[in-house]
Amino acid sequence: MNIRMPPGIWAGLGQLGIAAEEIALKAGLPLSVATQPVLTAPQYYAVWQAYADVTGDTAQAIIRLAAAFETAQYPPSVLATYHARSYGDALNRMVRYKQMCPPESLRITEEGDSCIIELAWSTPGEAGPPVLTGITLAFLLELGRRGTGLPLTARGVEFAQAMGDVQALEAYFGCPVRTCASNNRLVLQRRDLDRPFLTYNDELLEILTPAVERSLEEQQSRSTTEAVKWILKRSLTAGVPDVQTVARELGVSARTLQRQLAGENTSFKLLLSEARHELARIYLTDPSLDLKEVAFLIGYEDQNSFYRAFRSWEGDTPSNWRLLHSGVGII
Repeated sequence: MNIRMPPGIWAGLGQLGIAAEEIALKAGLPLSVATQPVLTAPQYYAVWQAYADVTGDTAQAIIRLAAAFETAQYPPSVLATYHARSYGDALNRMVRYKQMCPPESLRITEEGDSCIIELAWSTPGEAGPPVLTGITLAFLLELGRRGTGLPLTARGVEFAQAMGDVQALEAYFGCPVRTCASNNRLVLQRRDLDRPFLTYNDELLEILTPAVERSLEEQQSRSTTEAVKWILKRSLTAGVPDVQTVARELGVSARTLQRQLAGENTSFKLLLSEARHELARIYLTDPSLDLKEVAFLIGYEDQNSFYRAFRSWEGDTPSNWRLLHSGVGII
């Protein structure tokens, strides 16, 4: 699985005085990880664990980032929740839009005077680091606090892993916190769901909601060909994924994926070539990228392989093609 890393996370860490270089060094990753829009799951988890390690305590890492993160740094799908009509509306939007942003998924249920939000991982049996679980649930409470302008508290919080300073977490959530539980979940006061948001903005929602819903629908209704090419394009900077990796992300076997692609008159090898070709045309119109960087960004370890591939696509060298198309935003 490959995961989109919101740029705002790095900005938030910077506000805490933690540099990207420090996180990359602690995680054993190249510094370029801070500029990659998409990370592999191991890289993504390593970044979060490194943040907890640098902070020194999982609980403190959760509280510091949840409190310091600026709302304006959220992507549109999350920003829309801060301008919802009420806390309940915001939470339901968050649960829905989270489908576009693995590795976590959320489920919301209402029982009596409680609202229960459970967190699960997209890949069964593969849990992310404790700090990521904690920040996800803390952000849900922070959403209500910032939206209503009230110091809301939870009824209860459960974590499946050890979380460091539990007393600090209890002070933050305002309720008992249980660790090493069977689930990860946040229990809220049901009556809080009806509280109106001071940040409600109907005009902004009219702009954001259709765009986010369209993105969600497109993601859910993609053909197998479109889905595979989308995964390939966002994965190439982290290395060329094989058919087994892509199939696993789509939740099917490699054999099933290959059969589906054959039914759409294509193949994994052809889609990989097409994805590289399309990205190469985009990157070559960016004068700030040299040819070696372009080759790397589309998954080639050396320029010669990139040159040969590009000649087969365009019948020309990358440098000549760039000269002919400089200033033309080809997509």
